[in-house]
Amino acid sequence: MTADFSPQRVVSLQPSASVILARLGMQDRLVACTRYCKDVVPDLGGIAIVSDSWTAQAEEIAAALPDLVIAAVPYQLEAVAQILKAGVRFLGLAPKSLADIYTDIAAIAGVMGASDRGQEIIADMQGEIAAACARNRSTSPKPRVFCEEWGKPIIHSQCWVAELVKAAGGEFVGQPAEEDSIRRADPDVIALAWCGAGDCVPLEKIVRERGWQDLRAVRQRRVYCISDELLNTPAPTLLDGLRALEAAIHPERHPQLPHGLRRVEVKSEEGKREK
Repeated sequence: MTADFSPQRVVSLQPSASVILARLGMQDRLVACTRYCKDVVPDLGGIAIVSDSWTAQAEEIAAALPDLVIAAVPYQLEAVAQILKAGVRFLGLAPKSLADIYTDIAAIAGVMGASDRGQEIIADMQGEIAAACARNRSTSPKPRVFCEEWGKPIIHSQCWVAELVKAAGGEFVGQPAEEDSIRRADPDVIALAWCGAGDCVPLEKIVRERGWQDLRAVRQRRVYCISDELLNTPAPTLLDGLRALEAAIHPERHPQLPHGLRRVEVKSEEGKREK
């Protein structure tokens, strides 16, 4: 019999790692995770809760007696020092693109001794994204889409979100992500997915405070909140984010909003005058 030397006790400091482990069928090897991990993998059960990659604490990690810690950007130098201080094997991830995410899935699967299952997950993601590209290739003109990851200061979404917007048939409105530049771009669709906010981004308040009432997206009621984990978690959950983006970009095809997508209810000044 061949001994299994793959990690048996894993601490996850990032939701993406927890999602990937769950999709690999290895969530039972998680002995500690962050509170944000439980938002995306709610059936993790009663395992220990630890600080995330930004605020990691050596004592918390060591107390779980892990043989692997998985973390990902964003880091603080102090947090990395704490992870290393715990004296446990450490896998650090820093994805920027969909290709990076596939590599991270393969890396976690390989470390866990589940390379074949990892390749299946990657193939499923690639297949669904390719199907979306084919489905939306003829979209013309391409709706301009501004996606926001954080509001104070305004930070546009990650590069992998730009790739998903393209697959969904849109044109990503990128840098510079400032109120004036967004107003000048006058996007057709605005999607706000704030880190840590779940599906509770205050759309109406943002439109009002930023003076966006006259933007095309607001006039046409195409300002959306997309649940944080669907766009900001670099894991297979991005496929749900892709479906949400497709519904936002092609509302004529999606009379019912999918899970994780909420539309602004504020009326534009033009709409109030018409009323």
